[in-house]
Amino acid sequence: MKIVSGKNRAPYNRTLFLTNDELNKYKSHLVQIDKSVDVDKFLGKVINQNIFDVLNFLPDKFIDLLFIDPPYNLHKKFNTTSFKEMELAEYQKWIDSWLSKIIRLLKPNASIYICGDWKSSPAIYSTATKYFKVQNRITWEREKGRGSKNNWKNCSEDIWFFTMNDKFTFNVDDVKIKRKVLAPYKTNDGKPKDWENHGEENFRITHPSNIWTDITIPFWSMPENTDHPTQKPEKLLAKIILASSNPGDIIFDPFLGSGTTAVAAKKLGRNFSGIELDEEYCCLAEKRLELANKEKSIQGYDGEVFWERNTLAERKKKKSF
Repeated sequence: MKIVSGKNRAPYNRTLFLTNDELNKYKSHLVQIDKSVDVDKFLGKVINQNIFDVLNFLPDKFIDLLFIDPPYNLHKKFNTTSFKEMELAEYQKWIDSWLSKIIRLLKPNASIYICGDWKSSPAIYSTATKYFKVQNRITWEREKGRGSKNNWKNCSEDIWFFTMNDKFTFNVDDVKIKRKVLAPYKTNDGKPKDWENHGEENFRITHPSNIWTDITIPFWSMPENTDHPTQKPEKLLAKIILASSNPGDIIFDPFLGSGTTAVAAKKLGRNFSGIELDEEYCCLAEKRLELANKEKSIQGYDGEVFWERNTLAERKKKKSF
């Protein structure tokens, strides 16, 4: 079968791709909307359209959690389309052109997360604070890419956390992190103090902070990896979904890409939908959703806690011997 991307893959490359047969198969799953519809029309499905052509047709107040990963303010090619860098004021105006239309779709106690980098963050903050209450700014380590000879390597991104008001969902116990204890303290009677004894390894369950250093960017040996240039990790979405939604809630992503938000939502028992302009990315999302029917694991999340980067794999490897 012909591979749509046309790339030659190394023997151990696990990157997901589409054959022409799969592309035709998943095309039939995609939704397009040209009139006002109820949520049942697109719930659990991928909307393959331009965001500006569909938002006005979506129903009021159906979103519990909104995750937005828009093109950052830089030159970037996304398969068949490209985004061009703008002046900051113009980029801010572009954000407002679609964000203002989404407000109507949010439930009164909805949470909103918007991704950006150091260049786009000022525009995101300035625009979103007109409509929402800012709760925090998450900075996560994106340790991937080449360095620079004349500047600091850019290996962090922001996720702005907004809410409609002061009444919102935040399940802190669902997003705690399991960390290695390097200097374990004991009580006077010799028992572990705030940590667990696991033989050769000791761990502590800690509250989540707004600095995330435990995220692994999808790469060629990971089964969640696709050719999308700005794909977010399932683990990152899992943190947000578990913290700011409950089972059965509706998660919506208006820049769905290759479907990470939808896949993580499905694996965690939430309802979902999203919009994506590129047909091939939509079909990749559909393939990933189909695979999620059987494979529900999320890298770095196990035992209802998140593990520091690489520690879970190491622990499982030691247990296998």
